[in-house]
This record gives sequence, structure tokens and C-alpha cells, in this order.
Amino acid sequence: MPAPDPHRPLRGTVILRTALRRNLAAMAWGTVLMGLYQAGETAFPIALGLIVEHTLQDRSPGSLGVSIGALAVIITTVSLSWRFGMRVLQKANTTEAHRWRVQVAACGLQPVDRDTGLKSGEVLTIATEDADSTADIIEVVPLLISSLVAVLVAAVALGLADVRLGLLVIMGTVVILTILSLMSKRIGAGTQEQQARVARAGAKVADLITGLRPLHGFGGNHAAFVSYRKVSTEARRQAVTVARVNGAYAGAAQALNAALAAAVTLTAGGLAFGGRISLGELVMAVGLAQFIMEPLKMFSEMPKYVMMARASAERMALVLSAPPVTQPGPQSPALGGDLEIDGVRYGTLRGLKLRVSAGEFVAVTAYHPRAAADFASILAVNVPPHAYEGVVRIGGQDMAGLSVEAVREHLLVNPYDAEIFAGTLRTNIDPSGTGRMVAEAVEASLLTDVVALHRAGLDHAVRDRGANLSGGQRQRLSLARALAADTDVLVLHDPTTAVDAVTEQLIARNLVKLRRGRTTLVITSSPAVLDAADRVLVLDDGVITAEDTHRNLLASDEAYCLAVAR
Repeated sequence: MPAPDPHRPLRGTVILRTALRRNLAAMAWGTVLMGLYQAGETAFPIALGLIVEHTLQDRSPGSLGVSIGALAVIITTVSLSWRFGMRVLQKANTTEAHRWRVQVAACGLQPVDRDTGLKSGEVLTIATEDADSTADIIEVVPLLISSLVAVLVAAVALGLADVRLGLLVIMGTVVILTILSLMSKRIGAGTQEQQARVARAGAKVADLITGLRPLHGFGGNHAAFVSYRKVSTEARRQAVTVARVNGAYAGAAQALNAALAAAVTLTAGGLAFGGRISLGELVMAVGLAQFIMEPLKMFSEMPKYVMMARASAERMALVLSAPPVTQPGPQSPALGGDLEIDGVRYGTLRGLKLRVSAGEFVAVTAYHPRAAADFASILAVNVPPHAYEGVVRIGGQDMAGLSVEAVREHLLVNPYDAEIFAGTLRTNIDPSGTGRMVAEAVEASLLTDVVALHRAGLDHAVRDRGANLSGGQRQRLSLARALAADTDVLVLHDPTTAVDAVTEQLIARNLVKLRRGRTTLVITSSPAVLDAADRVLVLDDGVITAEDTHRNLLASDEAYCLAVAR
């Protein structure tokens, strides 16, 4: 699918058309096979009528044998066409759902230019349930066409017996579909709202799990539970509403289909009683009246599934239409280069200027946490270049002219709240399995005690979000991952806030040793890390107000001393 135009938001209909277009071959084969299945199903009562008609006339074993053979051919055709038709369609369905899951996940992992209003839990729901519902359109269209084939074949067969029977089927089908299509619109709107509320409930759970320990700390468990219960109750109420509408829809469809079948049966009986159709044609009409309920049911359910697919596609469009923070540029930063911030104004930053030379170890201490967060966000490419004034240069190249991928290959920003993933210590440190600095990173971050504590070592299992690790262990694991990446420029944001003073001292020394010759910027208030840095920059009121070594600043700057001395 082409990249979305930021000036023209992606619509759900475009997603559905894309899904249909790239599965045309599979849908064509599926339609042929499912059409053959429905035609075979329709042919069965027609064949029974003809058998009754001719067998009663000939009354010969040969005619009976030919009739039984014909029925066997029809049954075999029905069985094989259904088997292979559904195999083709379901393979295409699952493949298409996989494509959308990957695409939504890729967009969800990239920083975007504007706020989509979706939390991570909602994006997860969109990448799973909505992707599956959207891909269902691959099966819906062939089944819709094949059901139409069955209805038309039945109408033609009945029309050949008596034109009134054929017209009754066609007119009845039109009336049924008109009524159900009106009802399906309400289902689509209700389903979209239900999906949104369920996703919000899932996002709420994710937030609560993330903040479970802090909630325990200040006794906020009950308030958090009440908050989640409110969101979950709203989702339940909407689900009940949608279930009622679905129930009414299914009931109406069943009643209308049964009414049409009864009308065909009674009309055929009246015509047979009056001598206008034969006994064989009556058997055919009664059989078709019973059979036609299945394709009519399938045919009548398709508008509902189309509306559900469209609702899911509209939610996927919220993620897929969000443009990236930066468009890929043609430039690449020079290896081993420096980092320069020139007159940046964003949030609490007021014309920030600083430079970290290649191979230098610099610490920045911010008197206000918000300023540190704004600074880290810009370096992590979480803020689009047009949202701030000034220039950020990496290796002499303007970051605005680089793609996100190019920036991240050269510069890594490790946030203070970096995620820990379910897996093992090793997969958290080296997700790609190609790292060459794993052992050194484990030693530098002092994660060695955690590794030694468990028999499996680096293959020790880690639960989702590091639930089986302490806060200090999670922070050291995150630091190990950043160090193992061995990037040209490394930015660490508060890497030692959860460890004790002794561990902090050792980590600071290890950082200097491991990163020697590499550009390193640490945003921190840790005296140990500040003391280990070549230079310390003081960030106050959005600008750099002081620059010197940690010890010189302690001796000459009272405000600095009060801010960082412990």
C-alpha cells in the first residue's frame, strides 16, 4: 500500500479496496469453487424432481441407476468444491490479516507526527482483532457472489416450472436484502463503538499493570480498580447493545427467509393442486424452498460482515494514516561524528545550544525534569522537526534531513522508562541475536549478579515488563541493552536512578571505560556519573547556564551544589 498522504487522511474504504485488489486471483478461484458448490447444492433438489418425474414414467432399474449416479456426481462436486474453495479463501484471509497486523504494528512502533488519540493497548487491539475483521472481506465477497448464484439458479429453475414461482423468489430476495441492509448499518456503527470501548478497556489494563507497584506504594489500588471498572462497564453495555442488534438482525433474517420458503412451498402446492405443475416439479419446488434458506441466510448475513469489516478498517486507518515524524532524507550522518544542538526551542527549552565532540563523555544535569524530558524527546526523534525551532546536527548533518532509521543507526537514546519484554535476559539485551558486546555490556551495567543468581544465566526467563525483576535490575538490564548496541552516539536518560550509591559509582566508572572513544551524553543528576564525565552542562530555564567539571561546579556554583549533592 502506498505511503499515506498527510493532507488526505486514509479511509477505511481504501484499506478494503487494497485488500480486495491484492487478493483478486484467490477471490476469483474461491468464487468459482464456491459458486460451483452452491450450484451443486441447488442442483440437488432439481435432480430429485427430475428423478421423480422420469422414474415414475419409465419405471426401469436403468433409469434409477442413472439417477443415483447423477446424485453421486452432484454430491461429490458439492463436497470437493466446498473443501477447496474454503481452503483458498481462508488461506488468502489469514495471509491478508497477517499483512495488516505487520503494517499496523510497524506504524505503531514508529513515532508519528500527530497524536492519534490511541493508547498502546488500543493499537494492539487494532493490530489483532481489527486486522482479522478487515481481512474477512476476502471471504465475504466470494460467499456473497456464490449465494447470489444459488438464488438465481433456484429462481430460474422455479421460473421454468412456473414464472410466478421464479418471480416470487426474486422479489422476496430483494425485499429481504433491503430490510437487512438497513439493519446492518446500525450494526456497523454499534460495532465500531464497541471495538473502541473494548480497546480502551484493554489499554486501561495495560496502564494499570505498568503502574501496579506505584499504586501499591501510595494505596491507589481501589481508585484504579474503580476507574477500570467504569471503563469496562461501558464496554460491556455497548457489547450488550450490539448483541441485541445482532440478535434482532439474525432473528429477522431467519423469519424473513422462512417466510419466503413457506410462500414458495404454498404457492407450488397450490399450482400442483390446480394441475399447473407436475408432481416432479412440486418435489423440486419444495426442495428448493427448503434449500434456498441456506444461501439466503448466508446472503443476508453478508451486509453485516461488510459493515463490521468497514468499521475495523476505519479504526486501522487511524493508525496507518498517521504520518511519520520525519520523511526519509537522502543524507547519512558521518560515522563517529559529534552531536550539536543549535538554538532549539521546544516546550521548556529556550534556545538551547550545546555541542558534544566526537568521543567525548558529557553529562547534562537539568534542574527541571520537564526540560530533560523535552531534550530527550527531540534527540529520540519523538518530536517532528517542524514542531521545534533550531537545528540538531548529528555528525555534521541536519537531523531534519535524515530518516528515523538513519538517525537511530547512528544515535541511540535510552529513556529512563525503557520497556522490558517477555523473553530472556539475553533477548532483552540483544534482540537481534547479532550483538558483539553482550558480555561487555552485562559487565559494565553490573548485571552480572543477576546473571549469576540464576542457573540459566543469560537465558533466565523474564516476564512481561520485567515483572520478576526488581526496579534496579530492570534499569540495569535496560542499560545493558543500550550499551550492547554499541552505537556511535549514545544518549542515556537517568540510567542509575534505581540503584544504590555503590553500584552507581561502579556503573559510572564502567561507562567511561566501555564508551571510551565513543560520543556519550548522559542526562542525569547522579553525582557519580557527573563526576565521571569530561564536562558537565547545567540546563536551567531552558538554556545552558553553566559548564565545567563536576568538582569545579560544586566548588563555585551554590545552586548546582544544592541540586546534585547528596
